[in-house]
Amino acid sequence: MNKREHFVPFLLTFLIFLIVQLPFFDVVQYPFRLLGTWFHEMGHGIASLLLGGKFVYLEIYKNGGGVAYTDVSNSYLPYRLARAITAAGGLIGTTIGGTICIVVSKYNITAVHVLRVLFFLMVLSLFLWIRSFWGVFLLSVFAIAIAGILKFTNKSFQKSTLLFLGLQAILSSYYELGYVFTKQFERFGQINYSDTEIIAQNTFGPYWFWGILITMLNVYVVWKAIVLSFHYKKG
Repeated sequence: MNKREHFVPFLLTFLIFLIVQLPFFDVVQYPFRLLGTWFHEMGHGIASLLLGGKFVYLEIYKNGGGVAYTDVSNSYLPYRLARAITAAGGLIGTTIGGTICIVVSKYNITAVHVLRVLFFLMVLSLFLWIRSFWGVFLLSVFAIAIAGILKFTNKSFQKSTLLFLGLQAILSSYYELGYVFTKQFERFGQINYSDTEIIAQNTFGPYWFWGILITMLNVYVVWKAIVLSFHYKKG
């Protein structure tokens, strides 16, 4: 994939961002926002597993929200610290997933392998963790699409696909900004604490302090990923 081809997914993502600012056009971004929710909830679950805890299941809802049910009571870290890290895993999960896709998308072999890993994680989550209709439907569609791309397209198109998905994940994290600076929210008639409030309760400081810190970290990581992406090398 040459520099011109590498630029196309960035242009498409920017156009989608502009289009969804118009009334009634947010449907264009809708499936990718749900994909961003999957990255977010998988971030919680994988963080819990890495800490020695359990990833019970996750749900993705029609309105774009979601929840991951985890258990870190048996973590090798103190419970409060494990809870805080698991909460943070969701907030940076979308950014980490997106930046990995962006950075490796310029390398032929690595990009194909990462696209295969992404397909594998989608299928694995379908069998092990997703417990909602919209989650199953969305991930099935994306998994089938990626399987088709891996089977029937060339490496250049596969790299562009990986870059595009990474950019969409990053764009989805942009829509989380309001949530990051929220203390609590209502879901199905119940009041729930936000991830930043959970971090604050289990460490120190107010939720908005962690909102600022995590936002700054995400912006820095994304910026570095884009810069590295345009340091073009033949893969």
